[in-house]
Amino acid sequence: MPRPRDAFDDLRDLAFREPDEVLDEDQLYTVYEIARLLQGVPLDRELDVETENVLLDWAIPWLVYNQAEFVFAEPEHESQPGYYGLKEH
Repeated sequence: MPRPRDAFDDLRDLAFREPDEVLDEDQLYTVYEIARLLQGVPLDRELDVETENVLLDWAIPWLVYNQAEFVFAEPEHESQPGYYGLKEH
């Protein structure tokens, strides 16, 4: 349900980081790893499924919005996610 604006003490601008601020240009990442990096969560931290899904809800639109900045590599197996990395400029 919507909430009144004055119910919140801290309103901040919504700003997304640029892909080169998040990813190392020499690495390829799964969407799950990108989701964690966008939120500053260590790649090796255990997360419950619900939290992982929330992180993906932020990462997938970010990838789509910045698609011109990425390359894609097929996964090693069909059951695994693909890999994304920065285009070389």
